[in-house]
Amino acid sequence: MTEQPEIHPIYGRKLRIAIFGGRGIPSTYSGTESFFIEIAPRLVEKGHEVIVYCRRSLFHDRPSHYNGVRLIYLPSIETKNLGTLTHTLACMIDVLGRRVDAMLVTNVANAVLCTIPRVFGKNCAINVDGVEWKRGKWGRIGKAYFHLSARLCGKILPRGIITDAQAMRRLYLDEFNTPSVSIAYGGKIEHSVNPEVVRQYGLEPGNYYLIASRLVPENNAALIVEGFRKSPTKRILAIAGDANYKSQFISDLKAHSGDRVRFLGHVDNIDHVKELHCNAYAYLHGHMMGGTNPALVKALGYGNCILAHANAFNEEVLDGYGLLFHNADDLAEKIGLIESQPELAENFRRRAPDRVRTVYNWDRITEQYEEFFYQLAAGQDPMKVHSSASNSLKRKWTQSKSDEKAAL
Repeated sequence: MTEQPEIHPIYGRKLRIAIFGGRGIPSTYSGTESFFIEIAPRLVEKGHEVIVYCRRSLFHDRPSHYNGVRLIYLPSIETKNLGTLTHTLACMIDVLGRRVDAMLVTNVANAVLCTIPRVFGKNCAINVDGVEWKRGKWGRIGKAYFHLSARLCGKILPRGIITDAQAMRRLYLDEFNTPSVSIAYGGKIEHSVNPEVVRQYGLEPGNYYLIASRLVPENNAALIVEGFRKSPTKRILAIAGDANYKSQFISDLKAHSGDRVRFLGHVDNIDHVKELHCNAYAYLHGHMMGGTNPALVKALGYGNCILAHANAFNEEVLDGYGLLFHNADDLAEKIGLIESQPELAENFRRRAPDRVRTVYNWDRITEQYEEFFYQLAAGQDPMKVHSSASNSLKRKWTQSKSDEKAAL
């Protein structure tokens, strides 16, 4: 007697997936939005139905779809402290009325709100992102809230915690005794096609260093500016980034940076971001509170010579494909090194895309998320299920669907 394939209560092979917790798409404001832009359409290409929720007030044009992904616009109270939480609450309420097999929430601040799908028996996961409770932009109460959310998230969603780096997975295990599945952010390998773009920003190809990040204290723009000013380079430092709230830190940074530092503001055009990266002499990366930082992976894919702040997260991503600096003096020394040895800078540029090609490519990462969603929807614990078991489950679901069609 032939063994019958396992029949799962979720109908067929396709999943219905809801993703929220960020600003929405299309937007390049942060790594969260870049993540949505890359993974959601790829899941659609694999045959799944995907919803991405968007913060209504942030989008003047509101198309119903983006590359096959359904977009739903919901309200939010747009302040520094309430924008994310109020929009996520609106999403939670809306998604309860929809038939979704799995939902993915980003930002550990939303962990407490994940009690809503948990109470209603919905399959929910959260990507906890960075070490928010140590970020300088938050006050004492904000930091305490983030730390509480990080401590509770594993109890609220015991089967649904995602960290984006092995270093972050270890942090959650050591500090909160919370296991997680580690799935990195990805990048794309791209090259300059229109170097004239950088001249629109008053820059010359190959004659500037680049920072591309939100201007918050823990991204170390002030440290980088100090190191840059101490270095022997005659090139310009271009800073592409801002904050979505009034910041004394930014005001002070602009006041003390000098005439060789140029502030470009937030660059929302994806093609312009690419050209700024591809035509820089080197990319300076100061992030220290995240896991697999999207900006760093992006810089690898664009073929940058990278100088990054020395911490466990950046070291994991670069793994010898860039240089690390510890402080302003060390950065000045490293800038001097690549200025005096341009062949060294060129070697880093040539090798950088290999890191994305082998480890941080979006197709591979989408497959990991798809596997995670299948496990979550099946009521299994993704932390305990091996990849082979998940692949077997997908094959069974596909066969189950075929058998149902044949029976009809």
